[in-house]
Amino acid sequence: MKTLVQFGAGNIGRSFIGQLFARNGYEVVFVDVAEKIVNLLNERREYRLVIKRNEQPDETLLIRNVRAINANDTEAVAAEVAEASYVATSVGKNALPYIFPNIARGIELREKLHPGNCIDIIIAENIHNGASFFRDSLEALLPKGFPLARRIGLVETSIGKMVPIMKAEEIAKDPLWVFSEEYNELIVDRHGFLGPLPDIATLNPVENIKAYVDRKLFIHNMGHAATAYLGYAADPEITYIWQALENPRVLEEVREAMRESAAALAAAYPNDMTSEALEAHIANLLTRFQNKALGDTVFRVGRDLYRKLDREDRLVGAVLLAARNGLPYDAIAQAIGASLDFRAVGEDGKPYPSDVAFFAKEAPRGLEWVLKTVCRLDRRDKLEGKVIDSIAGFMP
Repeated sequence: MKTLVQFGAGNIGRSFIGQLFARNGYEVVFVDVAEKIVNLLNERREYRLVIKRNEQPDETLLIRNVRAINANDTEAVAAEVAEASYVATSVGKNALPYIFPNIARGIELREKLHPGNCIDIIIAENIHNGASFFRDSLEALLPKGFPLARRIGLVETSIGKMVPIMKAEEIAKDPLWVFSEEYNELIVDRHGFLGPLPDIATLNPVENIKAYVDRKLFIHNMGHAATAYLGYAADPEITYIWQALENPRVLEEVREAMRESAAALAAAYPNDMTSEALEAHIANLLTRFQNKALGDTVFRVGRDLYRKLDREDRLVGAVLLAARNGLPYDAIAQAIGASLDFRAVGEDGKPYPSDVAFFAKEAPRGLEWVLKTVCRLDRRDKLEGKVIDSIAGFMP
């Protein structure tokens, strides 16, 4: 039987990658450290995926032909990697260093048992330069001279599926079920595969994955964050993203920010993206953002300001892309300014832990301080100095 070894049995692992492969004839073996999840997957060999559609009844899919291994069982994990058809990861960048040793051990065992047999690793992580990061990390763990480039395909992806945080009472009902939107397109780097592409109808192999990773970050993620910050600024009492976009002014501000990013992307990737296609993408995203059934909160989307305001991330990264192409970014700058007053809390009434430090140490010192320290913009650089002045001067 065809097998996918899926590192990460969390929201993306179960609602997106795992279910795609399981519903297309693969046995899916989840690898995770969450003992309760691992035990339940092995006990039931199935889980429920609840599709949330806007103002329509939920659809529940039963995802079968699954099992799991505790990530601490290194021998068992290596044995699965050695025999797998594909490997995929959805654990988050900070957790990747903990799974690389297991993957490397499995690769070594695979070479021993099946000399010359290659395998593709699908990097479902939403990180820049994922293939290089994986290559460097695995090379450091594999024997010197191991032919990594001839044995391992490193497939970057652009993950656009939205999976909101589930409420505590929902998880208590069944720790295995997971909610998500209907969207199921998996954008992958066509050139990352060494073997055949998986036979999955919603797989979209593209020629230039960097363009699509940037599209996800600078239109989808940026627009989502802008909705949270501008929506909260307009009404701190709102809870959900869809409520923010019910405000016509916020909707237009967010749309304009997304259009500024789209113009920068069209300029940066003229052979991959047209203005018309990007405008259609924006319209689709704004419709998906307004999906009430997802219950996506302003808190979830806006939290973690140290990360989301970094120069490599959604807001400042989009501004720099626009600036490098001589294009305007006033609407994105407005969202950056609004982030300094973002104090939404979770369902427990508490702010995100690192945001407590942000508002104690950074925000009181003003926007220009945040731009130079948190956003890591360098005034000595001519373009970045102009960006600092432009954004700081734009704000009242």
